[in-house]
Amino acid sequence: MSNAMWGGRFADAPDAVLEAINASIDFDRRFYAQDIRGSKAHVAMLAAAGIVSKDDADAIEKGLDEVLAEIEAGTFTFSRTLEDIHMNVESRLAQYAGDAAGRLHTARSRNDQVATDFKLFVRDALDALNVSLLGLQSALVEKATTHAGAVMPGFTHLQSAQPVTFGHHLMAYVEMIGRDRGRLVDARRRLNECPLGAAALAGTSFPIDRTMTAKALGFDRPTANSLDSVADRDFALETLSMAAICAGHLSRFAEEIVLWSTPQFGFIRLSDRFSTGSSIMPQKRNPDAAELVRGKSGRVTGALVGLLTVMKGLPLAYSKDMQEDKEGLFDALDTLDLCVAATTGMVEDMTPDLAAMRRAAGAGYATATDLADWLVRVVGMPFREAHHVTGRIVGIASERKVPLERLPLDAMQEVEPRITAQAFEVLGVTKSVRSRTSYGGTAPRNVRAQAARWRRRLKRDRAALEGRAAPAPV
Repeated sequence: MSNAMWGGRFADAPDAVLEAINASIDFDRRFYAQDIRGSKAHVAMLAAAGIVSKDDADAIEKGLDEVLAEIEAGTFTFSRTLEDIHMNVESRLAQYAGDAAGRLHTARSRNDQVATDFKLFVRDALDALNVSLLGLQSALVEKATTHAGAVMPGFTHLQSAQPVTFGHHLMAYVEMIGRDRGRLVDARRRLNECPLGAAALAGTSFPIDRTMTAKALGFDRPTANSLDSVADRDFALETLSMAAICAGHLSRFAEEIVLWSTPQFGFIRLSDRFSTGSSIMPQKRNPDAAELVRGKSGRVTGALVGLLTVMKGLPLAYSKDMQEDKEGLFDALDTLDLCVAATTGMVEDMTPDLAAMRRAAGAGYATATDLADWLVRVVGMPFREAHHVTGRIVGIASERKVPLERLPLDAMQEVEPRITAQAFEVLGVTKSVRSRTSYGGTAPRNVRAQAARWRRRLKRDRAALEGRAAPAPV
């Protein structure tokens, strides 16, 4: 027999292969709460507009509550024959609300229904992710504050470049994740228009109140074009783009954790909670959590590329290709949430080896730029000339296998006679980082000030997220 929900025109049942490829209930069941919430808002509006009777609306709302209770209790039977979450809910609703259930789908389509469900789901997920990322930032800020003056090497090309502080390095990721949260907030703001009422693609002739429905579901306003409402998934693409960028940031940090925890670097030690052992080498402490954060970023990027590929050639309005919009996004958001939690845990538990960091900070002639700056500032030499002179002095120190601060003054004066003993005051790594006082620089006082600024901002952000008004009950 044909599908009972849409098969009036069809004499034969779908082929089993079509049923298998067509059904989305195996994954879109995750929308159940959003689907029922949207249906309750829709029927309340239909009743207010006089399109359905109050008795029918009451029966539908009561029945939807029964269906929700069943699903949450784990006693609901999902059917592939009914294809998706929308028809599974509506079919079960008929058993609770009787003939009234048939009126629920008045003035709507599965096209605007799924777009609404999807937006509600993404919005809920973004709100939860915002809280998680805020927690990661807080962990980084606290660790950075503790180690604002801990000297470590800064790298370019993974070669020692200039000394920085561990706190300054961690605060770099606070800034990155702050921008990730900014993109998240932007994405949430843009998606917060309600598609419900756009119907299949052209709107409806029923006198519906789309503003009422939008307000009930916590949207800012209804969408302005019915075709656009059901045809686009840029809100999902923007969410995935944000997620991919964020996963990339976490992956970079994870790569540094992997490097820092090796004996060759020895900058940090991960706790047992975020390390694993080897089945054959008893001495091993593997940074598996960091490696998996690094590896899982590819899944998030892949989900973005996958959906971009699905959407790029679709004519308006809805096509069944768009059923492929959900699984990748579900996986990407689940993956990112797990990676954020793992990264937060590693940050909270990691123990830096301050002595090892300090030793490494002085290696590789990392204070050479400080000497060049001294030549500019004290001797009055043009920077390009100072750069050349310093390079020659570094070459001499390298030949003698001594750090710059241990190279005799007369050796420096052979290259540049105007160098005095005062130059040695800038060659220590601690003095170097303390001198970097320009805004955004690595000086410990800068790091403490930036950490304090972020602590205040995160406190305000947390209060705002916790205080966000819950959507009006429907």
